Amino acid sequence: MAETTEVTMDKIVSLCRRRGFVFPSSEIYGGLGSTYDFGHYGVLLRDNIRQLWLRAMVRERDDIVALDSAIILNPKVWEASGHVGGFTDPLVDCRTCKLRFREDQLADAQCGRKPSKHPGETPDCDLTEARQFNLMFETHVGALEDASSAAYLRPETAQGIFINFKNVLQLARRKPPFGIAQIGKAFRNEITPGNFVFRVREFELMEMEYFVPPNEAAKWHSYWIEARMAWYLKYGLRESMLRVREHGEDERSHYSTATSDIEYLYPIGWSELEGIANRGAYDLTQHTEHSGTKLEYVGEGGERYTPWVIEPAVSIERIFVALLVDAYDEEVVAERQRTVLRLHPAMAPVKAAVLPLIARDENMVGHARKLYEELRGEWLVEYDDGGQIGRRYRRQDEIGTPFAFTIDEQTLADSTVTVRDRDSLAQERLPISGVPAWLGDALRRDWRSPKGG
Repeated sequence: MAETTEVTMDKIVSLCRRRGFVFPSSEIYGGLGSTYDFGHYGVLLRDNIRQLWLRAMVRERDDIVALDSAIILNPKVWEASGHVGGFTDPLVDCRTCKLRFREDQLADAQCGRKPSKHPGETPDCDLTEARQFNLMFETHVGALEDASSAAYLRPETAQGIFINFKNVLQLARRKPPFGIAQIGKAFRNEITPGNFVFRVREFELMEMEYFVPPNEAAKWHSYWIEARMAWYLKYGLRESMLRVREHGEDERSHYSTATSDIEYLYPIGWSELEGIANRGAYDLTQHTEHSGTKLEYVGEGGERYTPWVIEPAVSIERIFVALLVDAYDEEVVAERQRTVLRLHPAMAPVKAAVLPLIARDENMVGHARKLYEELRGEWLVEYDDGGQIGRRYRRQDEIGTPFAFTIDEQTLADSTVTVRDRDSLAQERLPISGVPAWLGDALRRDWRSPKGG
């Protein structure tokens, strides 16, 4: 295997299209900018991300509960949170090339006529004054489309958690420190989306608001930075590709007392993977003032305070891209190029493939189908008898399947099968009756990327 494989976004996009992870949305009508549809393997990978996050946040803890709030909330929620007045980007238009740019990112943008230059650097550039552009998608609720019916698609899931704080506090019988976790779609009218699904207008957020006594906020902020970093390392991202960067005072959000990003070295450079913010008491205080409902904790002894909030927040799409980039590898095997996704087995869309060596052999097919039916009750596995065995192995390598069980002539003689390891290409034989137990043990084993640290 080559020591290093240069991973570009083009390679990731090509693989996703070729193997059905992601498609451009509305493609038969020319598409819609930066919107994508997830195919079969993309759905499975996203679901694994979702379920493993829920396991870490809810199933393996007794201090965090789950919530699923509405996508469209009362518009007063967004007024109280500051999104209506402050969730904006400064935009400038070029009267010459008719393109629109964020004023704070002109140094990174390309001139519409001379891509080697930045907007405003050539005599032909004619930029307008900056205007504020709200990033929320506006919609209308009800029969009439007027100011009284205006509402918004949520740009984050956090506010749905804050407005339910009192309900959860009472009905779930929790007291700080405790958390509320939510996964759901969010929408932002990004002016400069791009880099595949890294930045899109419709995405899926996984957010957890952890409510703590004010004097414990700094401690819990540090705790969640470490916990979230450990989660990425556990599921296969290499430590050399991750770092924690603390936000400077000038780049923190208006609600943030302290924020640190876990960054990943994407093909576009170091960029935010997940943010962990100390939101202070901003949100609960704002909603208390605007709604007239006190959102505070009252202890049995009369102790009363507004909790501070620590928020780990990440989009599934950011994790999706990071996993593919980290797993993507190329090598030459038997004088042939092999592309492989070295995904953590827990993240792999398909856990194992069952392959009859000769698709025309009814006995082999019968044994393979029987094994496939047995395994699929417990794990997501695939049966494949299309084409030469080498090509079938290559297909499974490209979708990241960690193990392949091959039924061959020896299976018919002694009821054993060959198991092939995706990463090492090592093969061993085992009794066909022992395959379920072997696979269960293999999927529970600790795993580290063979690409190194």
